[in-house]
Amino acid sequence: MGDDPSLRAAYRLCRRQTKAQDPAQYALIQLVPAALRPACWALWAAANAIDDLADDRTAAAFERAAQVEEWITALERELADGASTDPIRHALVDTALRWRLDLTRLHGALLLVRDDAHGRRFPDWPAWRAWARDNLLPWFDLLRDLFDRAGVPVALRLDSWEVYEQFLDGFRLTDTLTDLSADLAQHDLLLPDEVLNQYPGAADDLMYLRWSPAVAEVITHLTGLARQWVNQPSLTRGMHPAPATICHTMADLLRAQLDAVTSAGPSILRGPPRPALLTSTRILAPARARAALAWSLTPVTVPPPKDAVRRRPPVPHRTVPRSTFRTPPAHPSGQQPPKIPAGQTPTHVAVIMDGNGRWAQQRGLPRHEGHRAGATAVREVVYGALEIGLRHLTIYTFSTENWKRAPEEIDALLRLLHSEVSANPFRDLDVRLRWHGGADRLPTDLVDLLRMREHSTRTRTALTLTMCINYGGRDEITRAAAALARSTARGHLNPNLISEKDFAQHLPHPDMPDVDLLWRTGNEQRTSNFLPWHTTYAELYFTPNLWPDTDRRDLWLAITEYGRRQRRHGATASMPTRASRAEADPCDS
Repeated sequence: MGDDPSLRAAYRLCRRQTKAQDPAQYALIQLVPAALRPACWALWAAANAIDDLADDRTAAAFERAAQVEEWITALERELADGASTDPIRHALVDTALRWRLDLTRLHGALLLVRDDAHGRRFPDWPAWRAWARDNLLPWFDLLRDLFDRAGVPVALRLDSWEVYEQFLDGFRLTDTLTDLSADLAQHDLLLPDEVLNQYPGAADDLMYLRWSPAVAEVITHLTGLARQWVNQPSLTRGMHPAPATICHTMADLLRAQLDAVTSAGPSILRGPPRPALLTSTRILAPARARAALAWSLTPVTVPPPKDAVRRRPPVPHRTVPRSTFRTPPAHPSGQQPPKIPAGQTPTHVAVIMDGNGRWAQQRGLPRHEGHRAGATAVREVVYGALEIGLRHLTIYTFSTENWKRAPEEIDALLRLLHSEVSANPFRDLDVRLRWHGGADRLPTDLVDLLRMREHSTRTRTALTLTMCINYGGRDEITRAAAALARSTARGHLNPNLISEKDFAQHLPHPDMPDVDLLWRTGNEQRTSNFLPWHTTYAELYFTPNLWPDTDRRDLWLAITEYGRRQRRHGATASMPTRASRAEADPCDS
């Protein structure tokens, strides 16, 4: 914090507020090294501050929403300035700058809080989970990044993303049960109708603060469910001992809190239940000793003083200005991308990267060396896509048919994929990373890493890079058909009125645009079970070069060729070339 008295005061305020409003979380923060605590206080105090604005019932709903919006806008402006007149935001801005935390990931969570000011109702568990996870995950991901920046070897690395999310579901449900009286006082019932409807009368009794058998049953059911979600033995498998201790302690405190909820009875409608001091002490005393030992064996990297840090964090906005991201490195030849009219530029290019193995064999190398060289080509093509303004690039990285290859090649390829995603070569570029494919048979740590990268880049807007890993086109179609059948069986769709739009909405990525240009290298001319739904009207472009020999100039040539083609989608040459696909004839002229 240096010698800035206003900054020291800001962090002290964050500490006091965290201790007063969230004593359990304050106790957990005390388990981290002293150098990390101010950042944790700032993050937690900021989350509480914006929640308080949304919950301020002295103001009308639209006023509360406007206050939250003003808070978000002020944070955006102050991140660019590097300081704030609001003490909590001042500490948060300093934390982001000092630890190089990307606050863009908070934007969606902050908007959720703004919308919470108008009240929430959840028809079912999926809706509740979507809200809970979108609200919590960005904050916890920033804490994970904080541990990464501190140099912890395994910074809250989890064996299973589903386990992580379910644990946070347990955290949110425990928090909701604890704050039930406060929410009900504001006429909010943040529980899904799906579960309330199982206990007739429970919803009305809760809204009128009446303790009844139905209320007792729903509380018992929900505490049992929260306990089940919190109990995740595999949560800390392979994790560094220090953060593992924090996670274990967090789970113990949540279980103690659920015990307090269970024993509260009717008093849960009058105030938040709390575990006995002795219970908390029995949990925290040995945890402090274990954490102190683990951290004593772990060197912690402390960032330099604020004035020594020149890189500013990105501003938290959906459309982050490109100036906050690094521009792609220029091509070694100095060649610039061609100037192509906007109407002749594709929106979505999909690439079958063929020829890695043949490239290696021609050079007397093992096949996996071809894949390694191919990874370099991927980086080049992504740079070229950014330079030309392409919005969507999808690459066929590992197909379901690739499992038929030799085990040695599969292992090498999966290790390379993990290495590339872990290295995160597009960290400082405005690239949103998405994964398309199935988790079955893939290494769990690769699945975790892919999902983390998806989550951390989801607000980036310049280029969406979709990696098809363990992907098969027919499998995608089959899964979509099964999902459509389930929706029909539940009565959500009339089978006689199902449209192409309905089918597309049941695909794994319903927002993925149709492919305009399908490009395959390696002198092969087939589509190989790649994106059959999305490539129906794609222009096909085949080149003889092997993928490792490809660079951004080849992408530019492909896009230039695309611009020369007349796309009719079933119309004749005299008709408009951009006819609606929904109205197009089933085959081209």
